[in-house]
Amino acid sequence: MRPDEALARWNTRFQGEDFLFGTKPNAFLAAQTKYLRPGLAALAIADGEGRNGVFLAKRGLKVVSVDFSPVAVAKAKRFAAREGVDLAVECADLASWDWGVARFDVVAAIFCQFFGAELRPLIFRRIRETLKPGGVLILQGYRPEQLAYANGGPKQLDYLYTAAMLRDAFAGFEILHLAEHDDPLDEGSGHQGMSALVDLVARKPAA
Repeated sequence: MRPDEALARWNTRFQGEDFLFGTKPNAFLAAQTKYLRPGLAALAIADGEGRNGVFLAKRGLKVVSVDFSPVAVAKAKRFAAREGVDLAVECADLASWDWGVARFDVVAAIFCQFFGAELRPLIFRRIRETLKPGGVLILQGYRPEQLAYANGGPKQLDYLYTAAMLRDAFAGFEILHLAEHDDPLDEGSGHQGMSALVDLVARKPAA
């Protein structure tokens, strides 16, 4: 799918009044409270309508929420205002966006799977670079087995993650948690039902 086609598709999906993935944060992200201390700088990538960015801001983190869909970004801004939190929302293509170096204490990459094998090394490198020394990546994504469930996520095999892939991509990081599992999701209309998931929490070396 061409970038313009992908953008048109996501703009259409985000167009309604309802929130495609709900307004509650991703459950795996919400469970990582020990890494989410007030005052930390956090980046929520591919944050859509802002559910995870707003959650992080409510916990007192200083949050930048990024998505490439202007429709989603507009909804994220309204959602943050409604919830009374300060959320810096940016509309950008992550392949060309200026992530900065050693800028964030936390990166939340929740179902950030809009790119295939040709772009994945760049995105993962940007994540490694933008984390401060000692910073933490919190990631959840779909595994290839998700194609059999056919209830959400990319339809392209090379957009999906495995634990081995993530371990290799973040070699040198301290792996605090890495697990493959099948569990139900209940996140708006976009993520429903039994799902093939992989979770990662990894800390960038302090030195």
